[in-house]
Amino acid sequence: MENIIINKVAQSSIVTLNLEDYLPKQNIKLFDLKGFLFMDLILKEKDYRAALESFDWNIYTQSHVAIICSTDAIIPMWAYMLAASYLQPIALSVEYGTTDELKNKILLHNINTINTDDFIDKRVVVKGCGEEKIEAQAYVAITAKLKPFVKSIMYGEPCSTVPIYKKGKV
Repeated sequence: MENIIINKVAQSSIVTLNLEDYLPKQNIKLFDLKGFLFMDLILKEKDYRAALESFDWNIYTQSHVAIICSTDAIIPMWAYMLAASYLQPIALSVEYGTTDELKNKILLHNINTINTDDFIDKRVVVKGCGEEKIEAQAYVAITAKLKPFVKSIMYGEPCSTVPIYKKGKV
């Protein structure tokens, strides 16, 4: 009698969901106001406006852009608004914050747009390990998004999971 190895995981009806698939595919770039400040500390309105006017904004084309000021300067709100007004027509999106914060915001947006019909009464494993760091709020968001529709949610890999939710149990 032959010993046949059967892959029970492959035969199961488990759906593996990898949150890395929902990370932004486009570039995320940083626009730092620091380079537009006098002595890296003082914003001079006339000089700032002139610098923005002559700046080559094309480097941000088809990118998501995070706007920050990386120096400890007091920046008026209109300065961020003015930079955003230049970026808006060419960038895919413009947000205040770090590139990591923007990446996470886009990830959460992409999770929010998931079609839950694809997961109705399915057993879902949310993949736990990968190449990219995924923040906890993405795991919370996917759980909240799928729980009303799925049969179960697990965390990990299909061969070794941690049960999170099972329909009919608390």
